Amino acid sequence: MSTDTAPAWSFRHHWMSQAATHATMRPDKPALRYLGETTTWAQLSRRSLRLAAALADRGVAAGDRVALLTLNHPWFVESVFAANSLGAMAVPLSFRLAPVELDYILSDCTPSAIVVDASLLPLLRSVPGAASIGTVVVIGDPDGPEIAYEEFLGAYEPMELPDISEESTALIMYTSGTTGQPKGVMLSHRNMQVQAITCIRAMEIFDDSDVGFLTAPFFHIAGLGSIVANFVVGGTVVIHPLGAFDPRAVLDAYEREGATVVFNVPQQWDLICAQPDIDKRDLRLRIISWGAAPASDATLRAMGEKFPGALNVAVFGQTETSPITCVLRGADSLRKLGSVGRPIPSIQHRVVDGDMNDVAVGEVGEIVYRGPTLMQGYWMKPRETAEAFAGGWFHSGDLVKRDEEGFVWVVDRKKDMIISGGENIYCAEVENAIAAHPSVREVAVIGRPDERWGQVPVAYVTVAPDADLSLDGLTAFLDGRLASFKRPKDLVPLPELPRNAAGKVLKPTLRARDAGRAEGGSGG
Repeated sequence: MSTDTAPAWSFRHHWMSQAATHATMRPDKPALRYLGETTTWAQLSRRSLRLAAALADRGVAAGDRVALLTLNHPWFVESVFAANSLGAMAVPLSFRLAPVELDYILSDCTPSAIVVDASLLPLLRSVPGAASIGTVVVIGDPDGPEIAYEEFLGAYEPMELPDISEESTALIMYTSGTTGQPKGVMLSHRNMQVQAITCIRAMEIFDDSDVGFLTAPFFHIAGLGSIVANFVVGGTVVIHPLGAFDPRAVLDAYEREGATVVFNVPQQWDLICAQPDIDKRDLRLRIISWGAAPASDATLRAMGEKFPGALNVAVFGQTETSPITCVLRGADSLRKLGSVGRPIPSIQHRVVDGDMNDVAVGEVGEIVYRGPTLMQGYWMKPRETAEAFAGGWFHSGDLVKRDEEGFVWVVDRKKDMIISGGENIYCAEVENAIAAHPSVREVAVIGRPDERWGQVPVAYVTVAPDADLSLDGLTAFLDGRLASFKRPKDLVPLPELPRNAAGKVLKPTLRARDAGRAEGGSGG
């Protein structure tokens, strides 16, 4: 077959070429649904390429960064596709960040353009680093010197999609910064396509009939990472508006939109499963998946009871791995309750000790990876990149153990492990046991320095309304469930646990708070 006249992009495998293909083969099929409005594949491809032409006219070129400070909606997807169509990198930003945190990221990635929601303009204007951004495009009424999104792209015809390599950087996703300043994780188009293949296999997505449903924020890798399979097969994605998570509204939308493949973090599944009318719902859910944080046994049992006809699929990984590294297929969810599954076939993995020696089955070690899902590195941070890939393997920081069938159980984050009297205490194990107490809503366990034992575990909890939980009561509950040295030596109730913009519990904040308590003579 002659390729003299075939456009170079048609031989590429990334989301811009996929959108262009679907625009040709299924132009009127819904690509995105948002608040009852539909964006077809033809509209998505055409609008993205018009925006790309507009950005190019403002000087955005290959290798540049285009930041996105938006809520969840179709314009985010258009903007990512537009930036990538120029060979530029899309940089999703969390609108939950404080101005000083946002300023650090903007100073780190130095974007030449930014797309921002009108409602978030006050936040952007409060950031000193924003003044150096040459092009500011506002979704909505800019109410200032910025450019209105619709007028901006409306003045241009769609550009021809150039030949963008799958090895070029598509995204810079900033990590949550729980242990220091955020790092920009560089993910290529190849990374995201392997992620799509992983989702297609794990969720058994065979054609374009599935309706995906997105609740995760786009500034988190779970956002784009959970819908890339739909881009490949040409299916529909329902984008649910962000805000305080309302389980009733989510269930209403599941029914209304006919959602079949959905993803939520465990805390959200707890709220959904607690809805009193859930058994009366007319739902088409085929896959119920979770990830981004550990799920307690109680959460997993509730999901199985409330959605007996759906496959429960756990996905596990991190931003640096695009993100999925392990999958627990639905058929194994009860048989291997608490496991995050087995590593995906496209990735190499080992479980090693501190000297990079493989540990035996059943023993605890750090899981390390290499393969096509691994990031290209941290943006402008060669030292941190080299540390992450020491010895030729990516060091995840996750302490795990495996069984004879290769299933993986996460024991703890390496930095969170407590050593008490020479014994290793894994916070995740203690948290899981405490979470089973009927009065406990959320729990986080940290280590407190102790003169006798070196460290002792301390539990920070939020409790159910009107519940009364004491340390003695919790200790009695854990008798027979945890060894005595693993049981918390102090119990600290909080109205809510501190979390970062990605929803992860901020254990450094708890440690700092606990240091103040210990100095004041509290606890034991």
